[in-house]
Amino acid sequence: MASNPPEGQLPYRLLTGKDDRAFCERVSKALEEGWVLYGEPRVSYDWWRGRTKVAQAVVWPSYLPEKG
Repeated sequence: MASNPPEGQLPYRLLTGKDDRAFCERVSKALEEGWVLYGEPRVSYDWWRGRTKVAQAVVWPSYLPEKG
């Protein structure tokens, strides 16, 4: 695996969207590409649009701090 994230991408990404299959597919694709989940997902309800929104941070593995 490359030590740097794919061309043009920062080592930290925050994936956001509606709580639906498309969002889950985006997170799954990021994991398949080598990204690592960072922290717990966040969920909130958008009263104006009447739907649940979710967010999940992912980082490139070389960006993770060493455990020590």
